[in-house]
Amino acid sequence: MHSDEVDAEVGAVAMDHGSDGDRAAGSEWEVAQPGAAAPAVAGVRMAGFRDRVGRALDLRVLPQPAVVVVIGLGNDPFTIEGGTAQRPSTSPNPHPSLVASLSPGPARIRGRDVECIEMCLSPGAAYALLGVSPHELEGAVVGLEDLWGRQERQLRERVAAATAWQERFTLVSEFLARRAARGPSMTPEVAGVWDTIVARGGRVRVDDLAASCGWSRKRLWSRFSAQIGLTPKRAAMLVRFDQAARALRAGGNAADIALAHGYADQSHLHRDVLAFAGCTPTALAGL
Repeated sequence: MHSDEVDAEVGAVAMDHGSDGDRAAGSEWEVAQPGAAAPAVAGVRMAGFRDRVGRALDLRVLPQPAVVVVIGLGNDPFTIEGGTAQRPSTSPNPHPSLVASLSPGPARIRGRDVECIEMCLSPGAAYALLGVSPHELEGAVVGLEDLWGRQERQLRERVAAATAWQERFTLVSEFLARRAARGPSMTPEVAGVWDTIVARGGRVRVDDLAASCGWSRKRLWSRFSAQIGLTPKRAAMLVRFDQAARALRAGGNAADIALAHGYADQSHLHRDVLAFAGCTPTALAGL
């Protein structure tokens, strides 16, 4: 995965549980993907979701190697519970739109009659688009209006007024393209280190990463943390956790997953899952 790409899997909203604890069936959600005519923004993948049956959304936020942005288009805003944000919210809960950092603290998002556009941003795209230092968002799930101000409200109103999904995708893509043109660019060294961490599934040594870009360990730590929002070590742990979490939710055996993804043993996997997800591997597998 290159630094201007993100995982093709999007749709945490439609894939998660309703309030009764049952996994949402595909038929209960209208899901839309941008067509070929929609403008593409590097490092951004998006999808549209509309709840067809009026279930209450109760979404546990799991850390992943992407920043997740949800633009709410329905009448009811989202409520955010938990998270360990360093950046305090300037807007009262609940929020019409939200952003979840690369590694949010244990948090839940709740809402009803959900209609939204969900975006997964690569670290490079998030650095250019969000308008704040990624370090300020460490551990945060916050309202998008806290970052974009009145631009968030103006975009949300324009997108909600559009009746066709493809028109909505075009409006969002054009807005993001304008922000990206004015935003900062990630340095090639930091982008390259992120690429290496992802390509190796998080099984890397920080000293080797620093040597690969000709920097000292201290300089890499500083630059990487400022532009990604995590230290290189934490980023490697996150990438490894994400792969293990996917395998657990697919029904894999915890001991085999620990071995396959570079954990010292099953206890090591247990500690990492507890730290990132706030639950045990068994509980994570059942989400």
